[in-house]
Amino acid sequence: MVPLNQWIKIKAPATVANMVCGFDILGFAVNNPYDEMEMRLVHRTNDHQAITIINIDDYNLPTDPEKNVAGAALIALMEEYAEKYEQLKSSMDTRLHQYATDSNASSTTILSILPSELSFEVKINKLIKPGSGVGSSAASSAGAVVGANYLLGNIFTKDDLVRFAMNGEKVASGVKHADNIAPCIFGGVTLVRSIFPLEIIALPSPELHVTIVHPQIEVRTSDARSILKQQVLLKDAIKQWGNIAGLVAGLMKQDYDLIGRSLEDVIIEPVRSILIPGFDALKLACKNAGALGGGISGSGPSIFMLSKTKETALAVEKEMNTLYNALSLPHHTFVTSINQKGVEILG
Repeated sequence: MVPLNQWIKIKAPATVANMVCGFDILGFAVNNPYDEMEMRLVHRTNDHQAITIINIDDYNLPTDPEKNVAGAALIALMEEYAEKYEQLKSSMDTRLHQYATDSNASSTTILSILPSELSFEVKINKLIKPGSGVGSSAASSAGAVVGANYLLGNIFTKDDLVRFAMNGEKVASGVKHADNIAPCIFGGVTLVRSIFPLEIIALPSPELHVTIVHPQIEVRTSDARSILKQQVLLKDAIKQWGNIAGLVAGLMKQDYDLIGRSLEDVIIEPVRSILIPGFDALKLACKNAGALGGGISGSGPSIFMLSKTKETALAVEKEMNTLYNALSLPHHTFVTSINQKGVEILG
């Protein structure tokens, strides 16, 4: 736990969700790009709101906590903290008790303050562009709850933090989903087996290099969801289930060929890809350059490709640049790798 009024620094990674065939259930974190955040916990006075959001970037995102993804996640966390407060104070949860007996007064100080008298101040520097399809809202939501939990003495589990952060995703997209939040908090590749009740499985994976291209167009998550079919053919569902099972097995067995064969989406991608210029040609060029496969990141417009080596990932980036330059479409590319740590507290 950190003393009151002391700032901590947080690094929250971008994430790729809807991992091809794993719509709304499979995702992974990447090392670049990432958001930078700072947080502190203060004793609330008349000059403090319960949650203060400070933007230090140029995106002019809402600072009203109820309309800000980080704020909404923190509201959910503090509501549950208030419910647990008396129990924590009387029984001293094992971690808090250990902290208190380590002669650091901060734990006792925080527990002596009513939850209604605590205030979080959050500074957010978004290096993940909002609307890019690589988990910008998830990074803010997850970074906020991981930071808050650290300041409170790590009293909540990672599953708890995912539940809180999903409230931020609801502000962003209108739907509580965890396929970006889970890898952002857990790191690596995650499988969301269920939302209600929440069940997240961290999956092992071999070394994978990731190439991401973000064409500078807007694809609204609400629009990308609205065009999806509500019913699918049984034969397509069977093929999709096989691909999901094959992808999970390939990751666990570190079987690159199986991973590549399983990176196929016969339900979502054929519909959503029409929103992204040059998608089919780009995917073919990247696979010809040696990529294992890939698809739309989240609801788009970003596209990701997985490769076995960094050299291949760089060759894939070259193909992406060539295609979008030919289309005269401004874009940004990233060559990175899977982030195994998730949100980090840097001190």
